[in-house]
Amino acid sequence: MTDERTVLALLYDFDKTLCTKDMQEYTFISKIGMSSEAFWNESNKQAKEQKMDRVLSYLYIMLKKANAANQRIRREDFVMLGKDLEFFPGVEDWFSRINQIGEEMELKVEHYIISSGLREIIEGSSIHRWFKEVFACEFLYDVNGVACWPKTAVNYTTKTQFLFRINKGILDISNDDDLNKYTPEDTRRVPFSNMIYIGDGLTDVPCMRLIKVNGGYSIAVYKDGEKGKVDNLLRDNRVDFLALADYSEKSELDVLVRDMMGKISMVDSLRRKSKQQMDEIKICPKEHPDPA
Repeated sequence: MTDERTVLALLYDFDKTLCTKDMQEYTFISKIGMSSEAFWNESNKQAKEQKMDRVLSYLYIMLKKANAANQRIRREDFVMLGKDLEFFPGVEDWFSRINQIGEEMELKVEHYIISSGLREIIEGSSIHRWFKEVFACEFLYDVNGVACWPKTAVNYTTKTQFLFRINKGILDISNDDDLNKYTPEDTRRVPFSNMIYIGDGLTDVPCMRLIKVNGGYSIAVYKDGEKGKVDNLLRDNRVDFLALADYSEKSELDVLVRDMMGKISMVDSLRRKSKQQMDEIKICPKEHPDPA
């Protein structure tokens, strides 16, 4: 039996959105004998001097410094780092609760990550199992299983391609042909109006804005005491709402997402009723006026 429920996609950045800081800062950077400040300063300096994408720069610095510190850089080593991640309040209970709310509203909720962080670390986290797909940076590994090259790099502009992949249901990032084929709006798997994007800052703006202008919702979250860092996103009409990064039940974020889900469910219900009436009109014989 096919699941005919409307799909609602919840899309998340990861660093400083779900976990409390950049994922490299929990364990990796200390393992290579650096401070977080020194690591990011060197990465950003290299990017500026070499006119290099900042994401590619940090991936290169990760490999360079790990090798210099004799730290293993196999895939399983990065995955193991995921167990050390710390999340904002309520994150680990959030997904099951939101899924249940979706069931009650006759929505099929799907969760996705779109992040410039490292996919391998996310895979090792306690919440990885909840995501239908994780779009993030990833290394290529040689015949010995050692990281040797960036396989996927996700920066603030490339993030938007993944919105279209979710929109069309083309999740295999090697499949560009189907992604770029024309697809009528009414046949796309997840309309932008059925998307909710949650992020924390400027790197999320293209995604937030794209979803917002196409009828979906975007929310900028912030750490307690740091609301000023995202005020401009609302002021400049780049997001719909601001919320404290608290995913607990009855928090402001929880209430906002519930309300958005309710509206999406209601709009879908009205659309279905309209379609049903149109179908009934099409199958009924036309009434002709009495010739008398």
